[in-house]
Parts: sequence; structure tokens; C-alpha cells
Amino acid sequence: MDIKDLKSLIKMVTETDITEFELEGAEEKIRIKRGFTPQVVQYQAPAPMMAVPQPIAAPVAAAAPAPAAVSAAAPAVAGGKEVTSPIVGTFYRAPAPDAAPYVEVGQVVEKGQVLCIVEAMKLMNEIEAEFRCKIVQICKENAQPVEFGEPLFIVEPM
Repeated sequence: MDIKDLKSLIKMVTETDITEFELEGAEEKIRIKRGFTPQVVQYQAPAPMMAVPQPIAAPVAAAAPAPAAVSAAAPAVAGGKEVTSPIVGTFYRAPAPDAAPYVEVGQVVEKGQVLCIVEAMKLMNEIEAEFRCKIVQICKENAQPVEFGEPLFIVEPM
């Protein structure tokens, strides 16, 4: 079979609703398949984890340092409002490693002004001020990972 006959055969298959065509001769075998066969992917959800009961003494001992940590953070939050991370990612204070930071402590920013970037899966998400405010505290170091809802800045509304 020459290329001309092969092209006309392919044209015939594509112009009809035939999805598979096979021709077998003494010296050659031709098989033309159109479309694709969908693959079924099976996924099994992981089994739910069960909580392991702990002795009563262990949580009490672990709970004692927690109020001290909360009271240490309380004075910074008491005079201002937290700007939290809307996503999980990496916190960046500047648009590039050699660039100046977007904001500094004590700086007054306008509504809509970029405060920082949170990178998530190679996407740079600019975090903007929701209102006019003064930066009281920067809670994260540059290039530090952040979780959803974690405070990035403490600001004082103006």
C-alpha cells in the first residue's frame, strides 16, 4: 500500500463515525484508531486517624507554658489589629531579594497599598491593606513559611 492509499484510508475513517479500523493483508497490517480510551483512575481515601488518649497529667503540664506565650503576644495585639495570611505559602517583605521592603514599622499605609507577598505554588499573591493604617509590628521574617490565618502584621487603624 502506498502513501496515497493510506491518506485516503485515513480520510475515510475521519469523515465517518468509525473509531477503529484494521486491515490485514499478506504482507502488511494497518490499524487506524481515532480518539482515545478513557482511563479509570481509582483513589482510596486514607483511613481516618484515631486520637490516642493521653494521660491527664501530660496535657496539664503542656498547658502551663501556653498562657505565658499568649500573654506575651497580647500586648502587641491589644493596641492594634492583625493582618493575617489568606493562604498557606512563603512570606516575602519585598518584590525581589535586592529590592526595598514594601513597608516598615511605623509607616502609614493607604487602603489598597501592598504590604507583602505570599507565594503559593509559584504564584505571587500581593497582600494589600484593607484600610488606612500604621504598621505597628511585622510578625514574620522574610522568606519564612506562613499558614492560613497566621498573623503577618499588627496594624493600628487610622
